[in-house]
Amino acid sequence: MKFSKTCLAAALTLSLAATVQAADTIKIGVSGPYTGGSSSMGVSMREGVRIAAKEINAQGGVLGRQLELVERDDEAKNERGVQIAQELINRERVVASLGFINTGVALAGTRFYQQAQIPVIVNVSTGTLVSRQFEQPKYPHNYVFRTSAADNIQAPMIAAEAVTKRGFKKVAIMADSTNYGQLGREDMEKALEKLGVKPVAEEKFNIGDVDMTAQLLRAKEAGAEALLTYAIGPELAQLANGMAKLGWKVPMIGSWTLAMANFIDTARANGDGALMPQTFIQNPNTPRRKAFIDAYVKADNPKNGVMESAVSAAQGYDSVLLLAAAIQQAGSTKGPDIRAALENLQKPVEGVIMTYKQPYSAADHETIDSPDMVYMGEVSKGRVIFAHAEDEKRSIANSGQAAQ
Repeated sequence: MKFSKTCLAAALTLSLAATVQAADTIKIGVSGPYTGGSSSMGVSMREGVRIAAKEINAQGGVLGRQLELVERDDEAKNERGVQIAQELINRERVVASLGFINTGVALAGTRFYQQAQIPVIVNVSTGTLVSRQFEQPKYPHNYVFRTSAADNIQAPMIAAEAVTKRGFKKVAIMADSTNYGQLGREDMEKALEKLGVKPVAEEKFNIGDVDMTAQLLRAKEAGAEALLTYAIGPELAQLANGMAKLGWKVPMIGSWTLAMANFIDTARANGDGALMPQTFIQNPNTPRRKAFIDAYVKADNPKNGVMESAVSAAQGYDSVLLLAAAIQQAGSTKGPDIRAALENLQKPVEGVIMTYKQPYSAADHETIDSPDMVYMGEVSKGRVIFAHAEDEKRSIANSGQAAQ
């Protein structure tokens, strides 16, 4: 009996210690698609988040507490994203959340963080509306922030690359039927209109479609000189391969998702030359970027050392740094305090995309608010490189570091 009481006391002590330790962590939600066609973005983002959290915890954490990541797979489904947001808020009691890859999921899920007054940093989704649903004066405070380049930044860059730099006057828009594709198409139409160009064809397809012959033939017959795309990797690869089957080759210039591994690996040589805006290109051109790339490759061991979605990884990594800086500055894990600190960060935050100097304000929750902070990438022999030499120089300047 004495032995049993001793064991029981020890067990209770260990249980109490574990409870105290768990309570001492700072819980941060991390949601995204870790399975399915969007998984290359979600998994890359999650790995970037993990690397940043590990580095911060190794340095003592934030406010003397360790960061605890609460990860959930939203499967790129709107309804699943809603369930996860409610679970992270009500059951897990996260102090903030990171993620949201797909625009539809972001639009559906972020409203719950807004209602709960819990900050969320959208670190991949680019739908223009995502961070602007809850702006003043309709709402006193907006709890949705972003580190990715919104479509109203990307679309004008795509249009300018096609029309201004390359002289194409006959362009076709190819967009999937999701919120991402159709909202991007609208931004593309506006950007082209400002350049005095009307698309000769506008075609739509669904996620999972494997034959775009009909859409491509209509674009070809309309005389399209380039395809401007808004879709994700698997379907973009079908466009590139479909052109090859038709014996028709025109440039693909589209949103950042043309850099996805499941486009590059499936399209292979047919994808070479595709152009897209990028906030981050896997190029170790500064010491900070080299350290991040090395850490990612060591942790994930990607095929041929190439990240599946370098943009997603970098934006995920930087989102953790920004959130940690805000919590440290606020001296608090209360949602309103973290939001206020994010809107007025006092110290620069050295990320891998850039060195952030007061990136947010009460009126602006975008870290990327100018095309000067985004670069044109090009698919070449299985990886993404800088399409223009001046873009790489600008990326180094924006980093605030010397070249590697």
